[in-house]
Amino acid sequence: MVWIFLWILLISCLCIVLYLKKRRKRMSNEPPLDKGLVPWLGHAVEFGKDSATFLLKMKRKHGDIFTVQMAGRFVTVLLDPHSYDSVLWESTAKLDFAAYSRLLMDRIFDVQLPNYDPHKEKNMMKTQLQGENLSTLTQAMSSNLQNVLLSEAKGTTKTWMKEGLFNFCYNILFRAGYLTLFGNEREHSNKETSKNKDRIHSETVYHEYRRLDQLLIKLAYSTLSADEKKEAASVKKRLWSLLSGENLNGKLNRSNWLEGYRNHLQDLELQDDMLARAMVLQIWATQGNIGPATFWLLAFLLKHPEAMTAVLDEINRNGKLHGNKIQFNNPLLTISQDLLDNTPVFDSILNEILRLTAAPYISREILQNMTLRLADSREYNLRKGDRLCLFPYLSPQMDPEIYEEPEKFKYDRFLNADGTEKKNFFKNGKQLKYYNMPWGGGGNVCIARVYAINSIKLFVFMMLSQFDFQLADPEARIPVFDTSRYGFGLMQPEHDIIFQYKPKVE
Repeated sequence: MVWIFLWILLISCLCIVLYLKKRRKRMSNEPPLDKGLVPWLGHAVEFGKDSATFLLKMKRKHGDIFTVQMAGRFVTVLLDPHSYDSVLWESTAKLDFAAYSRLLMDRIFDVQLPNYDPHKEKNMMKTQLQGENLSTLTQAMSSNLQNVLLSEAKGTTKTWMKEGLFNFCYNILFRAGYLTLFGNEREHSNKETSKNKDRIHSETVYHEYRRLDQLLIKLAYSTLSADEKKEAASVKKRLWSLLSGENLNGKLNRSNWLEGYRNHLQDLELQDDMLARAMVLQIWATQGNIGPATFWLLAFLLKHPEAMTAVLDEINRNGKLHGNKIQFNNPLLTISQDLLDNTPVFDSILNEILRLTAAPYISREILQNMTLRLADSREYNLRKGDRLCLFPYLSPQMDPEIYEEPEKFKYDRFLNADGTEKKNFFKNGKQLKYYNMPWGGGGNVCIARVYAINSIKLFVFMMLSQFDFQLADPEARIPVFDTSRYGFGLMQPEHDIIFQYKPKVE
């Protein structure tokens, strides 16, 4: 027994010596290094619980660039918005966007795309989300919103209906967006029957999607329990079936975006099962942020009457400019981009909401040893194999040097005195190029942002024109964030907030 103990002690000592020899040390001209107290694990647990609070603590300790250890990986975080272009426009030979995307696609959605080229894919999709294609999508979204949302109004003109505001917004916008992009049910008897089938089918897809969405963060970090792994596998299998090529082929009014993406995948010679998995990935990519963004917008409007009044006044002014009140429940209404673009007050409110609630990471894999030059001429050496990350939520979006009282909602923060859009914001006395980054930046800015904004506007305008609605408890507070979701787009609330609504009586 003594010999066994001595051997174990010797081996343990050797392991400690090897670890001490190989452990990471900060080299000359590298960013400050913070490995945490636990070997290998580093700061992974603290980061996973609330990355915004953790990174803010690191910024106060080390400044606007530092390297942290998390679960065996070393991540350099840059929080100087003046220097973001040095990352966003760096050569893909040095900083790679695709590698981390492939990792998450596989880990969350079981998608493996051979020869995946995000730039080629983006260029293909971009053509389907602009010009006439954008107009067609917007008109289809208007029609599908009328079907999904305004069906709530039938037969309930006097009774207040109560529901969670987050679920309501997410449900309606997801279903209408899904029908817009992926198509409608075929008309076997009459149009109303088809619309009813659309409502039923989209509800089924939403229900399964939300089950997956609630597991998404644990999927991304590989922290699912045994039971959660079984549930995730079951939900994904169900979604793959709902979005199979056979089912999609039977749809009417499939968007040009969908057809273009499917052709792109077929060019990659994917099998049918992988095609279905890619469709689930795109459901999340296209619908995962619009509903949550609209929830926050309506929640803040309901808590800030001055903002609600300003939006209603703007809608009424636009109606007068177009001759009379705009009837958003009119199936023959043609929605022009000019009408949707002429909303500076709404745009300011939306920008403020996104500033407060959009918190994606912008990540790059470092492919070779390189030097990163910052806007103030500082230079830092970065190591091959590390990851480089921007977190615009902390700066510029919540930076007190840029925004006065950044934690507060101010509906006119992005308006000039003359009512035009405000674009001039400063840090350290220098005007910022990137002062609000909910859509990303550089060459990877979100290509669907105009369509997403159009969808949010249509939904909010329909709600304001067709429904009376209010918080069930006027004293209810806006929910705090589910802090585990930092880094994955729009934040979601820790809990829902109940509101009540009923159709307006003309």
